[in-house]
Amino acid sequence: MHTKGDTHIPPKPDSSSPNISGPGDRFDDEDYPAYSMGRAAELLGVTQAFLRSLDTANLVTPMRSEGGHRRYSRYQLRIAARARELIDQGTALDAACRIIILEDQLAEAQRINTELREIQRQASETIDRDSTAD
Repeated sequence: MHTKGDTHIPPKPDSSSPNISGPGDRFDDEDYPAYSMGRAAELLGVTQAFLRSLDTANLVTPMRSEGGHRRYSRYQLRIAARARELIDQGTALDAACRIIILEDQLAEAQRINTELREIQRQASETIDRDSTAD
């Protein structure tokens, strides 16, 4: 998770277990490092240098293959695409990184809030059901 001063986007909160049962399951795993740097750059329409700059800025830190090559997940590609969008609009890289981190933190807070409201709703229903049973 984020710590004070941390600029790295962590894996998405609901990521699946690293114990993947088969190759087909990897297609559904947004955190699986499926894309090489070249393929990631091609998909995003950016240069490999741009992706390296996101790594240097600690926004997107790709995983490494056994040979040491950078590998990107779909989640990381979405973060990189958002960075490109902001930079294309004239936002400086460091500001774009801060915006993306704040957007990510907000989305996580909203997800937690939704979960807590659902827990509260279920607890209220249980209390109501128990009180009417008496």
